[in-house]
Amino acid sequence: MASHFRSYIWDPVLIVCQIVLMQCIYYSFLGLWLAGVDSLVQTSRSLDQIFSYEALGFATMQGRLSMMAFILNSLTCAIGLWFFIRRGKQCLDFTVTVHFFHMIGCWIYNAHLPAALSWWLVNVACMALMAVIGEYLCMRTELRAIPVNSGPKSNL
Repeated sequence: MASHFRSYIWDPVLIVCQIVLMQCIYYSFLGLWLAGVDSLVQTSRSLDQIFSYEALGFATMQGRLSMMAFILNSLTCAIGLWFFIRRGKQCLDFTVTVHFFHMIGCWIYNAHLPAALSWWLVNVACMALMAVIGEYLCMRTELRAIPVNSGPKSNL
């Protein structure tokens, strides 16, 4: 029976576990980034910073800092893709899935779809950053040279 290089079996349990893990990474690190930003400017923490559409805006300093936290979170999540997904071809899939579930969470929290243009711009930019950087890191790992022992064989 011949073995195939990188033959993968479709494993739905693994995929669901990876989705849950990436969602946990997304919200955990977003909370840490927002807590760090809030401690810098001495503001109160709330779930509105994560789920409210009005929290992300160009007009206020708090809105711009929240945007910065979302962008930093996309970089952190790209590293999560690199550590736990490990496949460049799947980075875009997991990135869109994470942001889709975030949109559903925002929709439930606010009881309506987002109407703020700044929310859409920030999330599209974060999706692009997370996917591109995650794919770059994964492809760098996948394309690493395979070491071949070319030294002399002593025990023949």
